[in-house]
Amino acid sequence: MSKPKPKPKSLSRHLIALSAAVCLAAGLAATPATAEPRPKTLAELAKKHHKYFGSATDNPEFTDAAYLKLLGSEFGQTTPGNAMKWYATEPQPGVFDFTAGDEVMAFAKDHHQKVRGHTLVWHSQLPAWLTDRTWTAAELRAVLKNHVQTVARHYKGKVIHWDVVNEAFNEDGTYRESVFYKTLGPGYIADALRWAHEADPHAKLYLNDYNVDGINAKSDAYHKLIKQLKADGVPIEGFGLQGHLALQYGFPAGVQENIQRFADLGVDVAITELDIRMQLPATPEKLATQATWYADYVKACLAVERCVGVTVWDYTDKYSWIPGVFPEEGAALPYDENLRPKPAYHAIRKVLGG
Repeated sequence: MSKPKPKPKSLSRHLIALSAAVCLAAGLAATPATAEPRPKTLAELAKKHHKYFGSATDNPEFTDAAYLKLLGSEFGQTTPGNAMKWYATEPQPGVFDFTAGDEVMAFAKDHHQKVRGHTLVWHSQLPAWLTDRTWTAAELRAVLKNHVQTVARHYKGKVIHWDVVNEAFNEDGTYRESVFYKTLGPGYIADALRWAHEADPHAKLYLNDYNVDGINAKSDAYHKLIKQLKADGVPIEGFGLQGHLALQYGFPAGVQENIQRFADLGVDVAITELDIRMQLPATPEKLATQATWYADYVKACLAVERCVGVTVWDYTDKYSWIPGVFPEEGAALPYDENLRPKPAYHAIRKVLGG
């Protein structure tokens, strides 16, 4: 029997090369399965707790592509900081302009974000035509009803919440003497809620204020009011704690307890405008304290089932309102002016389970 002839060397080299190529291809195909997974966003982490995590925004920011990329990817909810306020939506009597608000809504829709409407009735940022004259009760009531219903109807079905009445009380729990209170009395709050509900029956309706984080005279006033509104059958479904804090004044006591007592009234609670400012310059020690405060506030929300979510009042120091209002204060947000995450961001992630 003759012996098998050896394979030509050229063929052997070809087979070896082919085998190496197959192995290389197999290795490349396996690479995605072994790659590091993308870190979950704040929105995704919060969703695991059946809550949202969002950021406010404002229209001037919409020229900043890097800012928008983070806004649209990291956050599952947004609030227009100014675009839906009275001066923007009804600059002339009976003449409405929804351009700015619609821009925010379009961005939110494109990025699958929930939107909180802010705000239908507020004593500030009113147009001059409303504040520069004296109204009879009948006149102002008609103006208020038309404004509330026109704006709420325009965004019907598009917002999850409305801050219907914003900042209605003073620090001591007395009613703020706005043009609405002075002309119409305290009943304007219930009227505004009823009118908003008629215009958009599916949006949850909120009262919203600052310095109501813990139990104090101001939050007591809201607790009493909401209890009465519910007893009277007025459509009130939520209370917003703005959460504008400052390191120099200390962390408010009893935040979780306060959230719980409003939940016990049968309303949802939202942290609506969270930022934690400090006296500049920022130091590592101040930033560490700030991170702890952010974590503690988010923990308080997570601990109460009816706390539905947290919104930071824009997410970057680049666009914070603080320096323009509180001289020599700032650094209030989870991202710095260069859109880099700060210790506060990482503390929030940790609390959410990231």
